[in-house]
Amino acid sequence: MSRNNPMTQPSTTQSPAPSASALAEQPAARSIPFYKPCFGEEEKEIALHVLEQGALGGNGYYTSVLRQTMQTLFGVGHVVATTSASDALELAMMALDVRPGDEVILPSFTFVSTANAIIRQGGRPVFVDIEPDTWNIDPDEIERHITPATHGIVLVHYAGQGCAMERIGEIARAHGLWVVEDAAQAVGARYAGRYLGTFGDAGCYSFHITKNVTCGEGGALLTNDETLARHAEIIAEKGTNRAAFLRGEVDKYTWVDLGSSFILSDLLAALITEQLKKMDDINRRRIAIWERYHAELADLEAWGRIVRPVMRPAAEHNGHIYAFLCTEVERRDGVLAALKEHGIGATFHYIPLHSSPYARRHGLYAEDLPVTERVSASLVRLPLYPELTAEDQTYVIEWVYEALTSNVKRQTP
Repeated sequence: MSRNNPMTQPSTTQSPAPSASALAEQPAARSIPFYKPCFGEEEKEIALHVLEQGALGGNGYYTSVLRQTMQTLFGVGHVVATTSASDALELAMMALDVRPGDEVILPSFTFVSTANAIIRQGGRPVFVDIEPDTWNIDPDEIERHITPATHGIVLVHYAGQGCAMERIGEIARAHGLWVVEDAAQAVGARYAGRYLGTFGDAGCYSFHITKNVTCGEGGALLTNDETLARHAEIIAEKGTNRAAFLRGEVDKYTWVDLGSSFILSDLLAALITEQLKKMDDINRRRIAIWERYHAELADLEAWGRIVRPVMRPAAEHNGHIYAFLCTEVERRDGVLAALKEHGIGATFHYIPLHSSPYARRHGLYAEDLPVTERVSASLVRLPLYPELTAEDQTYVIEWVYEALTSNVKRQTP
């Protein structure tokens, strides 16, 4: 698009210099955080109400309400509320009976919890590369890494954009593999009209403080497989059949299997239930901010300074992250330093897991993953939350332009 700001389009020989503009007149001391939770009076009222009732334990009335709310909202058969998405992933691996030596394919471009869940069961994570445009797991790389030891695939819907679900589903069915969706960033996002987290054998949500809807810490496991759901709820309740007891299916509960404690407090369950009522509005507001970033940074892409994310037609994202790649990888850290200098909470993202100290120490580094490595080294995430004002977003955009079109390459302090 053609920008209305005064920055001069660069020639093929030199970068533009900032002109005398509103940019120079912007106040120097401004603080724009990377994220900010979207809470209102409803959350305050329900929190006080739950405290007054003393309903602080887990798997009580408010957890039941949360479970029913999510089942109806997302069109899924079963929900187990957990203390985090990390716990939901671990619960999924336990319920799917991952055993020592089982190989599980996943992207290297993800948070460590995705791999930890596999390793804690004795499984072996097999890290594969991502697509260069969506930054999601590459289906061709999944297929290339399947061996007789492969038991499943863990997908990560990066930035709330769905992976290529049709192709991945075909691969999984052809090889008899289970699929778990790490949909931590994708609450409320859809693929081909269906909510992410409801495609695979299990889906894992996060309600962490940085997510679109939040209760501070929390998560959930979603599944349409009743056997998997029953196994998961036993594991989550320390290996007991307490959930069946609470439903009146048994007259007492006891230890029936190996388990742990993954149960969410009713206080947090009540908070996230209130947040889910606002999910569509929160996501709509975030998407509007996302779309403005995307439109106004188009010139930087046309000038060869950045690469913007690509959204596939079937993917209905939730505006969780707006990120771009610096075409000059070595310039990324300077861009982040420049934005930080002006009070803008921009940041990088994942350091590839396949080349991490842990992976190298434990023999998990099998090959270079060039797309993952380039994306990790060049990615910049910008502040994005519903209460980000138009004025503050303008400030962010102008300083992104300044940082990427200045003749002087900024260095990290």
